[in-house]
Amino acid sequence: MIGIFIALISGALMSLQGVFNTEVTKQSSTWVSASWVQFSALITCLLIWAVFDRSSFMGLLKVNPKYMMLGGVFGAFITYTVIQSMSALGPAKATMLIVIAQLTISWGVELMGMFGVEKGDFSLRKLLGLLVAVAGVVIFEWE
Repeated sequence: MIGIFIALISGALMSLQGVFNTEVTKQSSTWVSASWVQFSALITCLLIWAVFDRSSFMGLLKVNPKYMMLGGVFGAFITYTVIQSMSALGPAKATMLIVIAQLTISWGVELMGMFGVEKGDFSLRKLLGLLVAVAGVVIFEWE
């Protein structure tokens, strides 16, 4: 149950962050806004680490494969693409399409057992769920 609650909080925070970042971009520029987002996230993470964690950063040297450490690079481009899509499409449409893309890619990673994720079986029910989500976007945008 806690996982569901945390996932809902995550989705809410991502949507609000996209709206906030888009407004900052309107008043500055995309890469200035994205830089601020990443910098403020770094400061927040370091403060939380200093108060609650204090584990050694040397553990990063043990991460294998090394490409798994590209999450921050993805984060920069996630910030950029969310800002651009919300600016072009509005928060609701952009968020719906972002979630559809997340679901599709995540399920594909699971089906193929990529990046250390346990391989899952194909499920017609899950495919139907994905198609229902796509249909939801169509219905939501129907004029």
